Amino acid sequence: MKIKFLLPIVALVIIIATSFQKIQNKPVLYIIGDSTVQNGSGTGADSLWGWGSFMDLFLNTEKIEIQNHAKGGRSSRTFVTEGRWDSIMKTIKKGDYVLMQFGHNDGGELADTLRARGTIKGIGEESKDIYNPIRKVNETVYTFGHYMRKYANEAKSKGAIPIIVSPIPRNKFNEKGKIEKDQYGVWAKEVAQQTGAYFLDLNTRVIEKYEKIGAEKVKVYFPKDHTHTNKEGAIVNAELVTKGIKQLKGCDLKKYIK
Repeated sequence: MKIKFLLPIVALVIIIATSFQKIQNKPVLYIIGDSTVQNGSGTGADSLWGWGSFMDLFLNTEKIEIQNHAKGGRSSRTFVTEGRWDSIMKTIKKGDYVLMQFGHNDGGELADTLRARGTIKGIGEESKDIYNPIRKVNETVYTFGHYMRKYANEAKSKGAIPIIVSPIPRNKFNEKGKIEKDQYGVWAKEVAQQTGAYFLDLNTRVIEKYEKIGAEKVKVYFPKDHTHTNKEGAIVNAELVTKGIKQLKGCDLKKYIK
């Protein structure tokens, strides 16, 4: 009788343990970037949204966990100096993915009293020693490429798969109805080539989409300024990210697309 009573309990324990193991083994997609990836707390304040907030519309979250760690105002440098990348490195594991998009804030000043978030232009190994008036510490500032290499190489060291994403364009049409490609997108591609990371050219994809539908329709996506999208614009960009993932040769992230 005792054995008959215990069998269902043992079976239940096995089922729970198996389910827990599946949850533990589920890969994580880490998303890092600035406000164009996650605006504010990611709840649509001021009608502004980043594309990272809508990747769950296109990826199967029963099979992959999405963690959007992007934060408004951050550059490739300050995402590191604030410890945000270190916190990810504590949990990231083999088989996880990192989508990374920076550039919008990297062109700022290196040591101003407002933000002190800029990086040295380019992908070289130049550096500059500064006093950071925001953090009140001495700091060595490096190039955009240096920080992007750090993300890619350190993700790979954990067995994770880095995907470098070129930044979405600003809503800046010229008189010919064209949008200029972002230099940070060029540098992002070069870093991907240097590190062996995957490269998703979101800048080009979004520019092509915007130019196709025209300046008047694109204007609707930008309710506040020329950089930050509303929900509709963010979903358009998330869909283009997904299309880019589909075309990454050899990248298994595509198998999680709905």
